[in-house]
Amino acid sequence: MNDTAFADTPVSRCTYYRRTCGLPAGIEPEAGRIVVTAGFVGGVTMPATLGRRVRDEMLFQGGALGPVVDHVRSRRWTFLCRPDVEEDADLRLRLLRLDVSVVARGGEIVLPSPTDTGFRRWVNPPRDTFRPSGARIVALALACAGVSRCRPPRRTSR
Repeated sequence: MNDTAFADTPVSRCTYYRRTCGLPAGIEPEAGRIVVTAGFVGGVTMPATLGRRVRDEMLFQGGALGPVVDHVRSRRWTFLCRPDVEEDADLRLRLLRLDVSVVARGGEIVLPSPTDTGFRRWVNPPRDTFRPSGARIVALALACAGVSRCRPPRRTSR
């Protein structure tokens, strides 16, 4: 048996993302980064602390989570989603105040790759083609940041 056939490489990971998860991913040759261009797939990026609350609220409400990338060094999470967030200047301003952004059509979403460990990892890895509504993620981010109703954050014991 050839062990290299099962090695975790940018090519094998990118192939998994494309075939199993329906993510139109490509590899940047010089860096080995795996990227998706926003359009068919959307992304909502926010501080990790808010991302945890959004994740918890989604799960509490019984919704499926979908893929979430942790950008380790910047302490930000990107929720991969359907690109159904309406273009609205007022909404964009409210999100900007919370340090939340919707990845613009044509923008890059960098996915975890075996060559960039320590930079990105999966909070919730993709397992199939499911992606939640971007509009729902935005609404939950607003709610969990206190702009509208959300459950209080969970207390963690130290």
